[in-house]
Amino acid sequence: MTVLKRYVLRLFISLKYITANVVDRNNGRIVATASTVEHPLKNTLECGRSCNAKAAAVVGEVLAMRLRVEGLEHGMGRGIHVDVNKEIEKKGFKNSTKIWSIVNSLKNNGVKLIYDGEENGHSRPSY
Repeated sequence: MTVLKRYVLRLFISLKYITANVVDRNNGRIVATASTVEHPLKNTLECGRSCNAKAAAVVGEVLAMRLRVEGLEHGMGRGIHVDVNKEIEKKGFKNSTKIWSIVNSLKNNGVKLIYDGEENGHSRPSY
């Protein structure tokens, strides 16, 4: 049985760290990840007590690069699913700028994204 939304973007945002994972829902495996916890990113970003939208954009850029290396920037032809509204609801409105920074960075770096959850009248802002 094939899951229709095979590749899904999952975000984890705390005050100090930002992590973005792309999960293969067929086997539950993380196929690519990027995080401000990683030393190369941590040392170049000045997160200090909290990470900002700039740090989130860098996480998205690194994740996009890693997806390209894995050959998954197009999610095996279908795309990578993301429900931004659900992520904002879970992470809180204060983190919406960080969430959109990650999503826009992925999109700007050639990752094909499929936006879920827009049928209820919510849609992407036009930045």
